[in-house]
Amino acid sequence: MTKKTNYDKASLDEIETKLKKEKENIESELSKIAVPNKNVPGDWQSKFPYGNSDSGTATLERQADEVEEYATRLPLEHNLETKLAKVNAAIDKIAKGTYGKCEKCGEDIPLERLEIFPEAGLCVDCQKQ
Repeated sequence: MTKKTNYDKASLDEIETKLKKEKENIESELSKIAVPNKNVPGDWQSKFPYGNSDSGTATLERQADEVEEYATRLPLEHNLETKLAKVNAAIDKIAKGTYGKCEKCGEDIPLERLEIFPEAGLCVDCQKQ
C-alpha cells in the first residue's frame, strides 16, 4: 500500500492548478503538429502536410520540404507526449493522495522541487542515480 503524502491542501491545489495549465499548453502545442490517436489513449499522430496533386519540379520540391517538416515534427511530438504523460500521472497522483512520493525510494519529494518541477516523480537523489 502506498503511503499518503504530507503536503498541505493549499500547496497541492496550487500545484494541481499549475499542472492542469501545463496540460492545456502541451495539448495546444501538440494539436498544432499532431492529432490524438483514437485507438491509443495518450498517443498522438503527427500530421503529414499533404500537398495537392500538381506535378512538376516545384511540386516535387514542395513535397520534399513537407517530408522534411514531418521528420522534424516526430521528435517534437514524442517529447510533448512524454511530458504530457508525466503531467497526467502527477494529476492522477494528486487525486489518489499519493502525489509527491519518490517513485524509487518512497520518500517525500521536497515541496520546493515540486513547485519548480511539479511533474517530478523522483527525489533529487534518485534522479541523480
